[in-house]
Amino acid sequence: MANKRDYYEVLGVARGAPEADLKKAYRRLAMKFHPDRNPDDKNSEAKFKEAKEAYDVLSDERKRAAYDQFGHAGVDATAAGRGNAGQQGFGGAGLGDIFDSVFGDIFGAGGQRGGDRAFRGSDLRYDLELSLEEAVGGTTIKIRVPRLVRCHVCNGSGAKAGSTPIKCTTCSGHGQVRMQQGFFTVQQTCPQCRGSGKIISDPCSNCRGQGRVRDTRTISVKVPPGVDTGDRIRLGGEGEAGENSGQSGDLFVHVNVKDHGIFQRDGVNLHCDVPISISTAALGGELEVPTLEGRVKLKIPPETQSGKLFRLRGKGVRSVRTSNKGDLLCRVVVETPVNLTRRQRELLKELEDSMQGKEGDHRPQGTTWFEGVKKFFDNMGAGG
Repeated sequence: MANKRDYYEVLGVARGAPEADLKKAYRRLAMKFHPDRNPDDKNSEAKFKEAKEAYDVLSDERKRAAYDQFGHAGVDATAAGRGNAGQQGFGGAGLGDIFDSVFGDIFGAGGQRGGDRAFRGSDLRYDLELSLEEAVGGTTIKIRVPRLVRCHVCNGSGAKAGSTPIKCTTCSGHGQVRMQQGFFTVQQTCPQCRGSGKIISDPCSNCRGQGRVRDTRTISVKVPPGVDTGDRIRLGGEGEAGENSGQSGDLFVHVNVKDHGIFQRDGVNLHCDVPISISTAALGGELEVPTLEGRVKLKIPPETQSGKLFRLRGKGVRSVRTSNKGDLLCRVVVETPVNLTRRQRELLKELEDSMQGKEGDHRPQGTTWFEGVKKFFDNMGAGG
């Protein structure tokens, strides 16, 4: 007893170290000094046993309290009558024990010993197409979703009424089997019982022992106002039923908003093109434009150019995440008249003739553009 080192010193941790630090320190030492990695090295074997003894004591709440108060003597007294795990030979500290106590979380053991484990059901996806009006205003839509549900005959057990499952002989009811691969011991789901730890010898005739059957259910989906393409609505517990009475998965409804004949959406803003006549663009006027809430008046000032944007504040989309509401941006497009009568063509020609020689007054954009073109070619000629 006098020759034993302090357990905290062995692991290289502080006296008040939490469980996570103890496990991390032991894992490091176990991997470093395990005899499988250091064959015929008595020093490494001794250090491995010393580290395991320290971890066995300090990871046990009762033993640790006794050790903190009375030292090694307290641990010996606590272990009296049932053996001291920290003093057993290396034969009781095989690599499988290390993986059970320390590395189990890496390979899926994670404390899930024994059979009858419940498995969560799979999540499902449903693609929902909405009109722009439905997406902006919100709606409730009924959808039909095929999925696996718990068998109502056997209530999910998979066994015929009056019978009970038997323990799996492959894994002895643990649901896990262990395979040695050199230095590592890999623990995986039993292929015979698929992790349940039991075999159904007399299966339910309705679900054929699966505990679940395929069914199609109609579900109401409440779509909040303002959703957009790419948004996802989660319906908890509406996915597939779990195995062995496990928790059901979730249903994720993915939103796709269809193209609209008038509006284009950009986040919380809406865009639309508004065609206007040449006379309205030149003289100004007033016209009705649509919004998702009804018609509104849009005043067009005189000499409006094609492509000019008019912003109607608050006529866009209310954000699904905030109370902010976007705008409607109307882009006017001056429309060239078609199918003109002879008299209409004459009137347009008269108008064109009346503006000859005064292009700078009546066509400022055209005049600026032609001056730029002339300068461009003059520079090319000078360079040549």
